[in-house]
Amino acid sequence: MTALPERVPCTVVTGFLGAGKTTLIRNVIENAGGKRLAIIVNEFGDVGIDGDILKGCGVDACPEENIVELANGCICCTVADDFVPALDQILAREPRVDHILIETSGLALPKPLVQAFQWPSVKSRVTVDGVIAVVDGPALADGRVAADMDGLQAQRSADDSLDHDDPVEEVFEDQVACADLIILSKSDLMDAAGRERANAIVSEHLSRAVKIVPTSQGKVDASVLLGLGLAVEDDIENRKTHHDGAFDHEHDDFDSFVIELPSIAQPADLARKVAEAAEAENVLRVKGFVDVEGKPMRLLVQAVGPRVNHHFDRAWAPGEDRRSRLVVIGLKGLNRPAIERILAS
Repeated sequence: MTALPERVPCTVVTGFLGAGKTTLIRNVIENAGGKRLAIIVNEFGDVGIDGDILKGCGVDACPEENIVELANGCICCTVADDFVPALDQILAREPRVDHILIETSGLALPKPLVQAFQWPSVKSRVTVDGVIAVVDGPALADGRVAADMDGLQAQRSADDSLDHDDPVEEVFEDQVACADLIILSKSDLMDAAGRERANAIVSEHLSRAVKIVPTSQGKVDASVLLGLGLAVEDDIENRKTHHDGAFDHEHDDFDSFVIELPSIAQPADLARKVAEAAEAENVLRVKGFVDVEGKPMRLLVQAVGPRVNHHFDRAWAPGEDRRSRLVVIGLKGLNRPAIERILAS
């Protein structure tokens, strides 16, 4: 009799927009300790920014063909249509992968995704090794799950047509409630008191003994994240969330669109405009690649609210289309013309 192959472990990496999921996964790829990895990246928006960042690692343990991107659709809402085919694609790879990392979009709820691992066609082949929630340390230290939450709250309260339950808070709480390990990102940007405040907020939403690990630049030993062996799909019903009993959840509370820009002269000027747009129009997240005049390198722009980071991540490939494209994400009602005017000014 032929022995059945051992199930491939999967780690679900969840977390709010801009919390640092991609940075964490890139660090795992570069320090995989010989494991053959595959990654499923779930984008919210039209441009595969996170997948492109990971593909730029150039690490043999996770070649580009082992990175599968799912764009335009939250993975927890499109499990049958998107996730299972992506899983089939990865499991057909030779040589066989040792571990699969799943980076959910910032809007995804981990529980419906983990529940899909209970399906017979899935459970026989893979298991959820653990759920990792990445949380934004500096934002939590300020009492928020994202930058400028006060502005977002005020905007929602002033509009009687909106549901006053904050979807951002609910998504954050559901992600933390399902986690087996919490990564407190950007800890180097907080003092001891700030870290204590951030830890306290996370702990409020933990019903189980879950460790909170402070990190800087996503640097965590891969052995801390991989190989937990928890088979979370067998325990997921015990993790209570806001959406228990709901068949699905809607993302009508969020807007996402792509802005194309001409080449820029100074990265600092663009960073200032992105921060200005975030402050003026309550933008939650901006990410994308930009062409800088006279530079052979591609500029990666990542913004969480008014906090903007940018650096040259790699050279433009010969013949590559050097378009400048930014994905803008925020709550429903974003003023796209106003944001475009600020970025083009």
